[in-house]
Amino acid sequence: MAKSLGIFVTNPNYMQHVMGITKAAVAKGSKVKVFFSWYGTKLSKTPEFPELCAMDNVDVSICADSYKKSGFDVEDVPTGLSPEKMATQAQHGAIIEDYDYYLTL
Repeated sequence: MAKSLGIFVTNPNYMQHVMGITKAAVAKGSKVKVFFSWYGTKLSKTPEFPELCAMDNVDVSICADSYKKSGFDVEDVPTGLSPEKMATQAQHGAIIEDYDYYLTL
């Protein structure tokens, strides 16, 4: 089975890296989980975000509390994301517990 990769995104300046790393991992057959927290939630408003959410073998979620603290309304779910993916830090814990590799951006 392919390895899995969890990506914890806290910096709003690295969407090109999130996309590149995720595409490369998926191309190699890996399962990827991307969790946006802190100011990384601002990346949910980029044009690339819906593309990330639509990728096969990629699970995307956002820390709802961080999203709110970044100035967004939690009822305004980003394009490409389902409301149940507006989550808690437990998603971060799932990356640490359940994925083979962990990356922070």
